[in-house]
Amino acid sequence: MIDLVFIGTGGGMPTPERNLSSLLLNYKGHKILVDCGEGTQVSMKIARTGFKNIDIICITHGHGDHVLGLPGILATMGNSGRIEPVTIIGPVGINKIVKGLTVITPYLPYKLKIIESPNEKMFFSIENNNLVLHNKGEICINTLEVNHSSPCIAYNFNIKRRPRFDRDKAISQNIPKNLWNVLQKGNDIVYKDILYNSEMVLGEEREGIKISFVTDTTPINELVSFIKNSDLLVCEGTYGNDKDIDKAVKNKHMTFSQAAMLAKYGKVKELILTHFSTAMDNPKEFIHFAKDIFKDTYIAEDRMLKSLKFN
Repeated sequence: MIDLVFIGTGGGMPTPERNLSSLLLNYKGHKILVDCGEGTQVSMKIARTGFKNIDIICITHGHGDHVLGLPGILATMGNSGRIEPVTIIGPVGINKIVKGLTVITPYLPYKLKIIESPNEKMFFSIENNNLVLHNKGEICINTLEVNHSSPCIAYNFNIKRRPRFDRDKAISQNIPKNLWNVLQKGNDIVYKDILYNSEMVLGEEREGIKISFVTDTTPINELVSFIKNSDLLVCEGTYGNDKDIDKAVKNKHMTFSQAAMLAKYGKVKELILTHFSTAMDNPKEFIHFAKDIFKDTYIAEDRMLKSLKFN
């Protein structure tokens, strides 16, 4: 199971009702923060999510409404007792952005590992109480360059489900019983100079959970395959009314109906809209523009909780 908290759902500027863009994923107590706009840590404090266990921060792009909360979050994580390294992933220019923003927080009690413009899938596993980059892991993070006024990337998060332990398979290969517990957790082990792989005791692959996060872009064709069959698509809906399509094109954003079309073509199970323009006091007034195209559409609200379970 994985829990999501919509920390901030606004775009451009904060409002009394909406903080700026930020989403928190919680997997087995380890957290991934997607974007970190102004007010992120205030909203997290209200939601009581905690700060210490943020292992990975994924930044979509360098506009202020997505990164200006970063210095405060990093400092608060340190003040909360964080000592394990933190991975920051982002588009071209993320190194420069992080270095600039951390001028005011130069003394962090943990190391920052920055991955700029990744061009391949990244696997993370839980080791030493931290999500760390690994050649295979429980979480796979993938990115796609999208079309905005600054370098911007979309993300998808694939949460793998471990295959069931196959007792007959283990017995037939004479695998020592004292190794079963290690192997069924997905670990390999060398015992008496023999390498035992976890695949030797595990059954067939089981369907995991796929979450896609798309914001600040026009609906490019490549997104359809990128988000395909997602259990959840979290997508920007900067403009609710179809009459604002010209604004969306000009500013390289999406309307509700464009996001819904993307969800439909991508055959996702559920769509949650976020990143609302300050011109929209009540995004729910415009939800019919999306639901007419993709019925399983919902409006995100600050600090809204969403849980996804394995089938």
